[in-house]
This record gives sequence, C-alpha cells and structure tokens, in this order.
Amino acid sequence: MADAVPTTATTEVPAHQQGAGFPPFKVETYPSQLFWLVITFGVLFVVLWRVAGPRINGVITLRRNTINDAIEAANKARGDAGTASAAYETALAGARARARSLAEETRQTMNTEFAIAKAQADSAASAAMHEADAHIAEIRTRAQTHIAEAAREAAIAIVARLTGETVSSDDAAKAMGG
Repeated sequence: MADAVPTTATTEVPAHQQGAGFPPFKVETYPSQLFWLVITFGVLFVVLWRVAGPRINGVITLRRNTINDAIEAANKARGDAGTASAAYETALAGARARARSLAEETRQTMNTEFAIAKAQADSAASAAMHEADAHIAEIRTRAQTHIAEAAREAAIAIVARLTGETVSSDDAAKAMGG
C-alpha cells in the first residue's frame, strides 16, 4: 500500500475562481439581465392585459350585476310588501266596517224582534186580561145571582119563621127590590 496517494480535503476556493463573485452583481451580465427582465415583464403584462384582465373584469362585472339585481329585487319586494300591506289594511278596514255594519244590523234585527215579541206578549197579556175580566164578570154575575137566590130563600125562611106565612119566591124578589 505504498502506492496510495494521500488525499486531503480542504474548504478553500481554488485560485482561478476567486474573481467570479455573485452573477447578478457582475457588470458584464447587466445587458442580458435587462433584456430578460424586459421580456419577462412584457410577457406578464400581455398575459395580464389580454387574459387575466378581462377575466377579472368579467368577474367584477358579474358580481356588480348580481348585487344590482339583488338590490333591484329587494326594492321590488319592498314595494310589493308595501302594496300587500296597503291591500291588507284596506281589506282589514273593510272587514271591520262590515263587522260593524253586521253588528248594527243584528242589533236592529234583535231590537225589532224584541219589539215584535214584546208586542205579541203585551197583546197576549191584554187578551188574557180581557178573558180574565170577562170570566171574573161572569163569576161575579153568577155570584150575584146565587146571593140574590140565597137572600130570597133567607127572606122566605125569615118571613116564615117570624110570621109563619109562606111567601112565594116572586113576592120575596119584589120585596127585596129585585
């Protein structure tokens, strides 16, 4: 192993590379760097101007139109709600007026029916009172007839007891004034 060559490892930069440096800072590469910078920005500008710009503008326009349509629909819905509310209030006022009218009509009908029922009841009571008066008058007449007959019989009995004579019923009636 005598032929083996010893190897050494070092971290030193060889002498021929010492002047190299960082390429973007080398003055010799400025023209090519500027050329590629202009080409790159030109391509990016054209891509943004022709492709991305219209797409972004289209999205913005679409969103703006969607928002405007939503605002317009909301305003229309608000107007419809106002119209519906006014129609509801009108219908409610009409229903209230109709209810008041029906209540008044019912009240008048009830008052009329009450007056008719009262008149019928008064008429029935009056007829019953006339019938009762007639019945009382009839009873009074019969009672007077019975009293007159009883008075005649009593007069006949009194005369017979006091005088012993028998008086006829007609004579007793004449004597009593009847």
